[in-house]
Amino acid sequence: MSDLFKNIIRFILFLFVQVYVLSRVPSLHQFITPYLYFLFILWLPFSINRWLLLIVAFAFGMSTDYFLGTPGLHAAPCVLIAYLRPFLLNLFIAQESTEQSFVEPSVKSMGWGPYSFYIALLTFIHHFYLVLIEWLSFGTFLYFIGKVAATTGVSLLLIFITEMLFFRKAKYRTNAA
Repeated sequence: MSDLFKNIIRFILFLFVQVYVLSRVPSLHQFITPYLYFLFILWLPFSINRWLLLIVAFAFGMSTDYFLGTPGLHAAPCVLIAYLRPFLLNLFIAQESTEQSFVEPSVKSMGWGPYSFYIALLTFIHHFYLVLIEWLSFGTFLYFIGKVAATTGVSLLLIFITEMLFFRKAKYRTNAA
């Protein structure tokens, strides 16, 4: 299966799960809103061009906004994490070894520690910005931080469950030149 076809299928599946499953879950608490859709952006290949990454993230965020009826609410955090993603990947992995030998970020290509930190940091940034835009003010600061922390915790749990249930084979690049 080609990488383009695989990512189109992921785009559709993540969008479907977020819109028709996670968005329909009754609120667990006033703090907790489960989000998993942005994992699509974090799983895109290492080799994707930065401009293409931003365009794909914007299209994915706007698609999510279209189906959820929230114009621009999800597109902005998606573009933000897409913008920060290459910088964080350069911090967490050795440029000359892993990025050239593996196709996409995963536990196998990065190791549990760096991969977990990469996922946790971008999840927190995504949720912080999403909740900030949703409210357009901090309101009660403790409530704001509580909502960000609870939503991030639930999303990280969903991400690691997804990672364990849908094991992704670590593809190696065959032509590193």
